[in-house]
Amino acid sequence: MGLDDKIGNAAEKLGGKGKEAAGKATGDESLEAEGKVDQSKSDLKQAGEKVKDAFKKD
Repeated sequence: MGLDDKIGNAAEKLGGKGKEAAGKATGDESLEAEGKVDQSKSDLKQAGEKVKDAFKKD
């Protein structure tokens, strides 16, 4: 996994956590859900990068 990918995924996850927190604080359920989706996307991207890395080592 490249450093740029790691930083991008971490930023996306952090942004998602921020959206989720803002949604909870304001009672905006759609913003909260959007934050959770952003975090899930980030997690999937990280998993995909780890799979790529595993195949590169072989």
